[in-house]
Amino acid sequence: MLLLVPLGLVLSYTVFQRGRFGGIFYEFTLENFQRLFDSLYLGVVGDSLKMAAIATLIALLLGYPTAYLIAQLPPKWKTIALVAIVLPFWTNFIIRVYAWIIMLSGPGLINSLLGTKLELLYTQGTIVVGLLYSYLPLMVLPLYSSIEKLDPQLREASANLGASAFTTFRKVTLPLTLPGALTGAMFVFVPSFGNFVIPEMLGGSKSIMVGNLIRNQFLTARDWPFGSALVLALIALLVLLLLVQAWAARRA
Repeated sequence: MLLLVPLGLVLSYTVFQRGRFGGIFYEFTLENFQRLFDSLYLGVVGDSLKMAAIATLIALLLGYPTAYLIAQLPPKWKTIALVAIVLPFWTNFIIRVYAWIIMLSGPGLINSLLGTKLELLYTQGTIVVGLLYSYLPLMVLPLYSSIEKLDPQLREASANLGASAFTTFRKVTLPLTLPGALTGAMFVFVPSFGNFVIPEMLGGSKSIMVGNLIRNQFLTARDWPFGSALVLALIALLVLLLLVQAWAARRA
C-alpha cells in the first residue's frame, strides 16, 4: 500500500491539466503525453541514456577485473578488500559528491597537482565521473559474487584440455559470470539514469538529466501533471530494461 497509493496518485495526475498557479486542474487531457515527444525533452532523455550507459560501461570495464582480483585473494584479504569497496557508502552521499567539486574546481587538488588551470567542472564528462564513483561498488559486488561461486575445476579442466588463459576466460569464466555482470549493469544504470543530485552539483546549468527535469516540473514549474507523465515514462522505460535484463540473464 505504501507503494501503490503514491504511484496511483502520480498516475492519476497524468491525465489532468496544470492549474493556473500550479497544482492540479481536474480536467481530462492527453496533452501531457504528447509533450513527452517534444524534441527538447527527448534530447534530455537521450543525454541521460548516453551518460548512464557510458558510466555503466566504464563501471563494467573497471569492475570486472577488480572483482576477479578480489576473488583470487586469500580469505583474510578478501574481507579487507570488500570493506574497502563499500567504505564510501559509510559517508553521506552529498559529502562525497561535494568532495569532487573541491577536487575538480579551478584551484582544486587536480589542477594543483597538474600545475594547470583546466575547467574540469560542469561538463557531461564530470557527471559521468561522479556517477561512476558513486555506483562502481554496485557493479563490483554482484560480479564478485558470481566469480566467487565459480567451480575452479572448470577452469582447470579447460587448461588441461589445452585451452589458453584467454580462451578459458572467454568460453568458461565470462559466460558463467554474465548474469552477475548484467545484474551489476542494472544496479549502476538505473540509479545513474534517474539521478539528479550529481548533475545538479557537478553539471551545473550546462547539463540536465531526466531526474532534474522531473524535479523541476514538481518544484519549480509546479506542473505536476507533466511531471507525473515524465515519472510514468521513466518507470515504463526502467521496467522494460529490467525485463530485457531478466531475459538476457535466463539466456545466459
